[in-house]
Amino acid sequence: MLSVFVRSALTKYRRSWLPGQAVVRAMSSSGGAVSPYTTLAISHPAESVTHVELHRPEKRNAMNKAFWSEMVDCFNEIAVDPGCRVVVVSGAGKVFTAGIDLMDMASDVLMPEGDDTARIAWNMKRVIAKYQETFSVIEKCPKPVVVAVHGACVGGGVDLITACDIRLCTQDAWFQIKEVDIGLAADVGTLQRLPKVIGSRSLVNELALTARKMFADEAKSSGLVSRVFADKEAMIAAALEMADEIAVRSPVAVQGTKVNLIYSRDHSVAEGLDYMATWNMSMLQTQDVMKSAQASMEKKSPRSITFSKL
Repeated sequence: MLSVFVRSALTKYRRSWLPGQAVVRAMSSSGGAVSPYTTLAISHPAESVTHVELHRPEKRNAMNKAFWSEMVDCFNEIAVDPGCRVVVVSGAGKVFTAGIDLMDMASDVLMPEGDDTARIAWNMKRVIAKYQETFSVIEKCPKPVVVAVHGACVGGGVDLITACDIRLCTQDAWFQIKEVDIGLAADVGTLQRLPKVIGSRSLVNELALTARKMFADEAKSSGLVSRVFADKEAMIAAALEMADEIAVRSPVAVQGTKVNLIYSRDHSVAEGLDYMATWNMSMLQTQDVMKSAQASMEKKSPRSITFSKL
């Protein structure tokens, strides 16, 4: 029954999508709202599910200047949207992303402002910190983020997906930490997050130092992704189904779980337990617990419960 629901939602989503247009809460060009984003397409394929699509297919979803700020605006908005409980991220066109748009970003990276070395360095640090926030905002968002990767996921794409909570990919997907090939160390999240995602320091070092490609099977066996699909259509359908399974559950429980998983990743077990106790001393005081417990005792599905928005 659930798969039928997801296929229906996916069909509806396809029909509502106009190829080549990034329609974000937008109406026709004859009037109404205009999309606030030029690099992202936002849709709502199912109740409480937000789909964020990287949408520069003609540029292989390369990350230009606008992208770095639009991702921050988008996820800050999602974080406080009570109508959203889970996010799916994917890429339009033939690949997930080719990484940074070098031509568009050259002025920021190669020509920082400043009257002397010290001032240039301070300004460069501010620029890098701004770019780091583009993906940190995904991790800070309390709504779980499922990312679906097809084709190439290069450079900044790896930074992006390591900030997400669940990673899926197609059989033709490949991943590459490309930064050493363009003369720099990856500086917006990969070197900090990937070791905690994969777990093998040796493999992380190999990928980061050689810039070699990692293909889908190795990504699955190493833990970078949890599932691999035959094609993009099957992957998106599965991502939406997974998102729906998350969305029907208590948002208090789901968002609390994400927050505490990330906190525990970066702290000791003792610190994580103490934080969890402090968290739940208030979060257990919710009607969601009684509603969920009653449904469980009555052998009912979580989707039979109506939870208040959060």
